Amino acid sequence: MFFDSDLLMSALRALTPILLAALGGALCERAGVFNIGLEGMMLMGCFTAVTTSWFTGSPWLGVLAAALAAAAYSLILAVGAVTLRGDAVVLGIAMNLLAVGLTGFLLRTVFGVQGTFDDPSLAGLPLVGGFSPLAYLAWAAVGVAALLLSRHVWGLRLRGVGEAPDAAATLGVSPTRYKYAAVLVSGVLCGLAGAQLALGNVTLFSENMTAGRGWIAVVAVMLGRALPLGVLLAALLFGLAEAAGFRLQGLGMPQQATDAAPYVVTLVALFLSTAQRRRRAAARTRTRTTGVTS
Repeated sequence: MFFDSDLLMSALRALTPILLAALGGALCERAGVFNIGLEGMMLMGCFTAVTTSWFTGSPWLGVLAAALAAAAYSLILAVGAVTLRGDAVVLGIAMNLLAVGLTGFLLRTVFGVQGTFDDPSLAGLPLVGGFSPLAYLAWAAVGVAALLLSRHVWGLRLRGVGEAPDAAATLGVSPTRYKYAAVLVSGVLCGLAGAQLALGNVTLFSENMTAGRGWIAVVAVMLGRALPLGVLLAALLFGLAEAAGFRLQGLGMPQQATDAAPYVVTLVALFLSTAQRRRRAAARTRTRTTGVTS
């Protein structure tokens, strides 16, 4: 049987890094900062988590270090896009490229290997019910983010800063402060996503091991319209696609075809979402036109 409980478990494990990163991207989107540097932040989290866990013997110190390192790395976007008013898209792409080169260089410098670092003494995260604690944290973060954005004064102000920064400033709310906070929180979440990927899903570091998951997280933000529950559903879709790809590979399909499954689903979902939005926009335009002529 193709669809069974094992496939669901695999999908839930696969969605955790994407969900954590996408929640960070959603917060940035609500603050008016388009963050496509999620991939680079995740990759920095992966390398820092593995390095710290290997040197200290504690995966939890690895998780903490990954969150702090990715948050520090996110300052590139915060300073460049918020303070210096640079192009967030260009900065995000540069951060992704820098992370690939920097982690590859540090892999050879710190561990003296190229490609993959895998050591039996590397401590991974413990599993509770088949999942790491970070998986449960990711699911809980969805509810916290939903309540924060809809009920808490901080979330309401964050949305105001993203939608009308000048109006928020006239009310005494600092757009710069809230944008910085959103970017830093997204860095922490991406660091946790990297730690989950490197110490939870597997226990190793490989060059460019995020393999596009940060970009998929960006698409999840777009598909979910930066809403926590929408982001969760989008991440679940991509998690199912990745799990199905592994299952098909086990059934004999070529690895190249199965590896492409999540990205094919991403393109199809993005196409359908864009088409639906255009239809809705056209319908609203027709409604307004009809109202004016009548």
